[in-house]
Amino acid sequence: MKCSHISFSGHAVRRMFQRGIKRPEVTEIIATGEIIASYPDDQPHPSLLLLGFAGVIPVHVVVAQNEKDHDCVIVTAYVPDIALWADDFRKRR
Repeated sequence: MKCSHISFSGHAVRRMFQRGIKRPEVTEIIATGEIIASYPDDQPHPSLLLLGFAGVIPVHVVVAQNEKDHDCVIVTAYVPDIALWADDFRKRR
């Protein structure tokens, strides 16, 4: 995913801190992660759910992107729960 600028919502920063997910891990996932869901109707900007890995740990990152200037806002990041996600972390059970 290409972003002209990346910012982190307050919610994302709090959750990342609680979950031990670091900013460089999230920015790497934005650059190289796989898009596993799209939410075109999200407001104020459409968002995407990305799957990437921090080492061997799977991480989901929700990113909203302004379509005009391609600025990205990290909405949240979390380690997907195996009870809720398929073994490949790409689809909900």
